[in-house]
Amino acid sequence: MISSLKPEEQHQHINGGGWVANTASVSDTAYVGPNAQVYGEARVFGNALVCGNAQVYGNAWVYGKARVLGNARVYGNAQVYGLNAQVYGKAWVFGNALVYGNALVYGRALVCGSAQVFGNAWVSGQSWVCGNAQVSEDAQVRGNAHVYCDARVYSAARVSGNARVCGNAQVYGHALVYGYALVCGSAQVFGNACVFGNVMVYGNDIVSGPRTGRGSGGVL
Repeated sequence: MISSLKPEEQHQHINGGGWVANTASVSDTAYVGPNAQVYGEARVFGNALVCGNAQVYGNAWVYGKARVLGNARVYGNAQVYGLNAQVYGKAWVFGNALVYGNALVYGRALVCGSAQVFGNAWVSGQSWVCGNAQVSEDAQVRGNAHVYCDARVYSAARVSGNARVCGNAQVYGHALVYGYALVCGSAQVFGNACVFGNVMVYGNDIVSGPRTGRGSGGVL
């Protein structure tokens, strides 16, 4: 049961037996597992699935064939939708964030603000994607990396470790940004570029080119 509600303020969903507040809306075609909870003004519809100990609440929407699993939380005005979008583990999606398409958000990752994760993108580990940032196509953000402000990470780029990508920066192509690297301002890192260690790429800097092996920090 939903501990914050009285018994008469909630019911078990017909498909899965999970607990749904009377104020929330869950379609009969959606699945809410026995330990899952949907409450507040949240909506779960289509063929969406909420199970494990997952919670969907506030004004959040989960729909299409999206999945919210494990101990994940989707709340605020966030939306998770599409053919195979998944939020699982101990990940949180909140604020006005959108996760859609085939995107995966898992581990202890946070997607918040007005951020968007879509396409085949992955956000995992203890990474954050927030503000108006976007992670899309086949890009991955993992480890303790943060992508925020109006930054874009897309194509097949990887941002990991304790790296930060912010401002209006873009990381794309097959670029790698990791370690304690900072990419900010209107900088662009793309192609097969590799930015790592304690390097900062900022302003209108443009970094591209082949990847080679060199040192413990730098721009390749």
